[in-house]
Amino acid sequence: MNLTDNISALFSPKTVAIIGASTHPGKVGHAVVANMLDAGFTGTLFPVNPTTDAILGLPTVKTIDDLPEDIDLAVVVLPVAAVIPAMEALARRKIRAAIVITAGFKEVGEEGASLERRLIEICTTHHIAMVGPNCLGLIGPRDHINASFASGFPQDGSIAFFSQSGALCTAILDWALEENIGFSRFISLGNKAVINEADMLEYLRTDPATSVILGYIENVENGPDFIEKAARVTREKPVIIIKSGTTAAGARAASSHTGAIAGSDTAYTAAFHKTGIIRANDMASLFDLAQAFSTQPLPKGPGLCIVTNSGGPGAMAADATEKSALRVAELSEDTTARLKAFLPPYASLTNPIDIIGDAPAERYRKTLEIVVTDPQVHTVLVLLSPTSSAEIVETAHAIIDVAKTSDKPFFVNFMGGLRIKAGEDVLRGAGIPCSIYPEPLIACIETMHAYHLWRNQPVQDYPTVPHDPAIARRVIDNARANGATEVVEFQAQEILRAYHLPTPRTILAHTAEEAAAAAETIGFPVVLKIASPQISHKSDVGGVKVNLDNASAVKAAFSEVTAQAQRLRPDAHIAGCLIQEMAPKGCKEVIIGFKRDDRLGPLVMFGLGGIYVEILKDIAFRLAPLGRDDAKSIIQEIKTYSLLTGARGEAPVNLQALEDILITMSALALDFPEIIEAEFNPVLVNAEKAMVADVRITLAAP
Repeated sequence: MNLTDNISALFSPKTVAIIGASTHPGKVGHAVVANMLDAGFTGTLFPVNPTTDAILGLPTVKTIDDLPEDIDLAVVVLPVAAVIPAMEALARRKIRAAIVITAGFKEVGEEGASLERRLIEICTTHHIAMVGPNCLGLIGPRDHINASFASGFPQDGSIAFFSQSGALCTAILDWALEENIGFSRFISLGNKAVINEADMLEYLRTDPATSVILGYIENVENGPDFIEKAARVTREKPVIIIKSGTTAAGARAASSHTGAIAGSDTAYTAAFHKTGIIRANDMASLFDLAQAFSTQPLPKGPGLCIVTNSGGPGAMAADATEKSALRVAELSEDTTARLKAFLPPYASLTNPIDIIGDAPAERYRKTLEIVVTDPQVHTVLVLLSPTSSAEIVETAHAIIDVAKTSDKPFFVNFMGGLRIKAGEDVLRGAGIPCSIYPEPLIACIETMHAYHLWRNQPVQDYPTVPHDPAIARRVIDNARANGATEVVEFQAQEILRAYHLPTPRTILAHTAEEAAAAAETIGFPVVLKIASPQISHKSDVGGVKVNLDNASAVKAAFSEVTAQAQRLRPDAHIAGCLIQEMAPKGCKEVIIGFKRDDRLGPLVMFGLGGIYVEILKDIAFRLAPLGRDDAKSIIQEIKTYSLLTGARGEAPVNLQALEDILITMSALALDFPEIIEAEFNPVLVNAEKAMVADVRITLAAP
């Protein structure tokens, strides 16, 4: 049995022991008992307290050893020093699940971390599904569970919420109570010592009570496990996450462009993109999306129909639509004719449909009944300005009536304040998302449509990259054996060849005469580069000469470059110089690299090279592994993509050749975990082919 097999005991226990139950109001041990009773728990409660006979009318159990065996759930609210002995005793009673509310573990330092490691050991050994420590607890309205010290108990609903932050849990719970939002599950994960967000996602995927999953995370414990489970869940249910830590403050300095640009938050953004997780940028959008996804069907296309009693707001909504991935639906001739038959002659029959400021509720009803049947309309947005003749509550009921007859989503923008509140209350009570501004609603519709596309796209294949890992392994092992943390270009050429990557013809020359002969073999003009395992930034020592068009120039460049490198870097071993063919004419420079995120794995980067990466930072990221669709989309995502597709009459570059290199870079990153960064810069690409012209590989310290 795996400990996660017991997660169901957290949410649907028949027997619950509260370890540290208290008779004193205001203490956590009292609040948990009171909350379980107030929730209407129908199972058996065992308050454990050695000094009293009853708590809130329930007879107490004096010690853990007096409990019956095989209790489903234990809630631990003891002082930190007593938690480990209590958990050891509970393990002997064969409990299935536990919630450790007590704080004072890894969040306070090494002493607490040591206690937490022991807690993990107990739970792992005895297959105890534990939430916490340092958490608020857990709430399950459908099963009448409130194993928390939270104030308030939400109504039953279809939204599940988990959070690392207990304080955020209380804020969202308060919001839900005010807005009458229901939850299926409400979980404070705390330190995630045993049960983490990936485990929660996997459980909630098959939970029939849950249709939408919300979460707040600060980090993930096991990146690959999180990505695998999240990608599986989002094919079935929307997962909406808000993540803290979106700045680069405190990020580890990196030696390459890729490392410097690819911060931790970039990796999480890429992880969400890869898995189909919807990222909420703030609490307001988290709430908006939660309501939209939990109450409305997904739009099956981008077509939005706007029905309004005021031209100005309709135009504003249309502008916001056109700025999104949605479109203002073009109505069919039949729809237009049916509208013309009853709307006033001065109404606007094109989308947005302006039914004029004196529109009563019945005019809204008839208009909506017609437009909702148009095949080009996938979502309906209803706007109402509170004119003197507006029938606000009646219009709300008309919208609800029409929405019930359709499988298309409805959203409502009643503008104003006091006058429209009663109408909004009616709409919210019927599960129709509404707002006093159209823009948040349009953002929700856009997100829902994007999720519909994600859920219906085929699962991506990851191609096998032909390579000879033994050759690459030898190069990396030799570098590490010599204490090096970088594999510089002249050494890395072997790795490029092992992965069948296209490169300019390159020859290592040890003398000026060998350099001239190599240039003759390759053909003029050529590039000359210093070759030293200690010199990775060749330009820092003047170690690159280009456009050398004869043997004398090559010899002179060899002597100059090696002499200067020895003078500026006397510690460096100079192996010679690389002689390399010049780039073909008409090439663009791009950069392809990766940086290994400690939790989420290799983060692959693509962008235009040269000044574009240095100044504009016009780059895109994806987490490895990369499939063909990933490679296409990362290229298309950069702002200067049009420069690659043939701007101003230029020939488009060979995009498939770039995709192949991206996929190979992804494979290299996965094959060798000891590579923490790698960069192909530049990759030269024209209409015919792409070539890796320079490479640097950074290794983890031995």
